[in-house]
Amino acid sequence: MNTHPLPGAPHLAYQGPDLMLEGVRLSDLAATHGTPLFVYSKAAMLSALAAYQRGFAGRKARVHYAMKANSSLAVLQVFAQAGCGFDIVSAGELDRVIAAGGNPAWVIFSGVGKTRAEMRRALEVGILCFNVESEAELEVLNEVAQSLGRRAPISIRVNPNVDAKTHPYISTGLKGNKFGVAHERALSVYQRAASLPGLEVVGIDCHIGSQITTTSPYLDAMDRVLDLVQAIEAAGIPLRHIDFGGGLGIDYNGDTPPAADALWAQLLAKLDARGYGQRELMIEPGRSLVGNAGVCLSEVQYLKPGEQKNFCIIDAAMNDLPRPAMYEAFHQIVPLRLNSAAAETVYDVVGPVCESGDWLGRDRALQVQSGDLLAVLSAGAYCMSMSSNYNTRGRAAEVLVDGTQSHLIRRRESHADQMQFEQLV
Repeated sequence: MNTHPLPGAPHLAYQGPDLMLEGVRLSDLAATHGTPLFVYSKAAMLSALAAYQRGFAGRKARVHYAMKANSSLAVLQVFAQAGCGFDIVSAGELDRVIAAGGNPAWVIFSGVGKTRAEMRRALEVGILCFNVESEAELEVLNEVAQSLGRRAPISIRVNPNVDAKTHPYISTGLKGNKFGVAHERALSVYQRAASLPGLEVVGIDCHIGSQITTTSPYLDAMDRVLDLVQAIEAAGIPLRHIDFGGGLGIDYNGDTPPAADALWAQLLAKLDARGYGQRELMIEPGRSLVGNAGVCLSEVQYLKPGEQKNFCIIDAAMNDLPRPAMYEAFHQIVPLRLNSAAAETVYDVVGPVCESGDWLGRDRALQVQSGDLLAVLSAGAYCMSMSSNYNTRGRAAEVLVDGTQSHLIRRRESHADQMQFEQLV
């Protein structure tokens, strides 16, 4: 039987008329578990991770999965078993790491608004490092650590003022962004940190944004960070590790980000040239590990022709996949079974939520009929983790595919699940 892979999704292909993820027919999963349904490929996640591991071969480096991209326990378990650490932004994410079998001693805690309670929890379980994002946070973390009789290991997230050339909502390395300490203030902030008895300075951190598809922003940011490393250590403050963050993009619609190993070949060459090649390195990829590993399956409910637009109304919506509504993001949409009987028509693919912003794709040429099944591609990152119960819609079920096997990793949320913490007065 002929196999036709899809661009940007090496573990997704048509075998004859049927769309397969690894060795599993996606229409069978939809029939078993219903729709909307998120399905993830374990092999795709491990393949993406392997590219980073190849790039770091022979180096003192660790990948810390940025779990905000997809925090489902079974996904975390895949990366924990593959030897990854984790990058978290809340105490809830820390508890998820522990529940999935991850090692808290390999956890980096990022984020601009850590609470005292979150700091205490992280110190009690013994995380690897806090990425501190402001001078005020330094002072609070010092107080919390002293109250526990501990020293908090810290790096400071430096804002290098480098344009990642991405969507403004996911750009994080410019002066106008809320993240990190200004490059010009970094040395004095490190000197203050080194003077506080409850803190132990262990590294430096930088993260400039997400869905980055060119190498130049990374190279520019590395130069600026290494300039700071030199200045900080010249001031008598040693830095054990350098954390270069994440942000590498994926192919949503003909995007051509560099492969992770090719990107890091360039970055490591620069690191070597500047004499820091043997330094301990950390990175925090998220989307590039899970984005193209996932699809969202949905059923066509109605086809609605109109004078200006034709609408394909499906049962997935903006509460399931918020990226188009939030960022006007593009996701490919393809049928689970090729349907030559239907006429090709250009549709806006929309959901049932009561908002004009509830669309999944605009101006898509599809051969579909009511009852057909569609797959929204590149749905492994920032879809389920950002989903909601808007319109009292239950969050979707999730399935992990491993070769020819499939595993339900989250059951569909019921109406009773949504109301269980509410009460009448």
